[in-house]
Amino acid sequence: MTATVTTPDAPTRQRRGLSPRTFLMRVLGKKAVLPWLFLAPGLLLALVFKFLPMGKGIWLSFFEVRPFLGDRWTGLDNYTRVLTDHRFQDAVGHTLVLGIGQSLGAIVVGFLLALLLEGQTRSLKFVRAAVFLPVVTATAVVGEMWRLLYYPTSDGLINSALGVLGLGPVPFLDNPDTALWATMAMGIWIWAPYNMVILLAGLAGVDRSLYEAAAMDGVSLRQRLRHITLPAIRPALGIVLTLAAIRGLRAFTEVYVLTGGGPAGSTEVWMTRAYTLGFTRNDIGGASAASAVLLCVTLLLTVTVNHFRKRGDVR
Repeated sequence: MTATVTTPDAPTRQRRGLSPRTFLMRVLGKKAVLPWLFLAPGLLLALVFKFLPMGKGIWLSFFEVRPFLGDRWTGLDNYTRVLTDHRFQDAVGHTLVLGIGQSLGAIVVGFLLALLLEGQTRSLKFVRAAVFLPVVTATAVVGEMWRLLYYPTSDGLINSALGVLGLGPVPFLDNPDTALWATMAMGIWIWAPYNMVILLAGLAGVDRSLYEAAAMDGVSLRQRLRHITLPAIRPALGIVLTLAAIRGLRAFTEVYVLTGGGPAGSTEVWMTRAYTLGFTRNDIGGASAASAVLLCVTLLLTVTVNHFRKRGDVR
């Protein structure tokens, strides 16, 4: 009888003896590898079109960008110059006003829409789809529609309605006192349906027996909303609040289409100021610094909101 001795490198020799096709099939068959293969195209696109430009922008924020002459290292000078610029400070103030007002308004309107359109009937499904149209329509198109609605003469739809009430035409977008609020109204109209969908998902998980028991006990509608509905949809509200805060800081298209930052800079926000620095004044370093600060503030805000949301969930 002959004994067969297996050396430690026998498995290695066996793997080396596998054909490339067999080896590839075994690798692809592993559960840890297959998901990454499906994610690879999206990750590659994100790397090329998002993360690499983001890294390049952060790198340029430390330079005075001089095309054809070579970039000159300036350290933190771009950040100091941007943060001490009074026009940038005004833009930050406008961003906070627009972001807070637009976020709260869209959340409140979205919540009311969710309460009104909750249900499974076919007519409600059609209405929900119609209400959601502003979200899937390009923001530039929506902005152009609202610009026509705000037309500053009696030919504009809103001013025509005001004329019926005996009120004169209001220059919504040409008046520095009303331009920012008019822009905020358009933002609320766009994003309220988006919040509605998320809140509808939260409302679908509320136990209906709680409403029935509360109704039998004579609990008012306001108390039911306060003590049953709002606590039950707290996770959905946390998601909506996080997304709304990020959108408020990154507002650009609606402002650019409606007013371009005017009149007299009354609607200039963080991103339009960065755009002006980069593409109007050719200050690429300053624009990159403004964008890098916005990135840091967005990350800080997201972490803070998620922290408080998790603390609320634990309680």
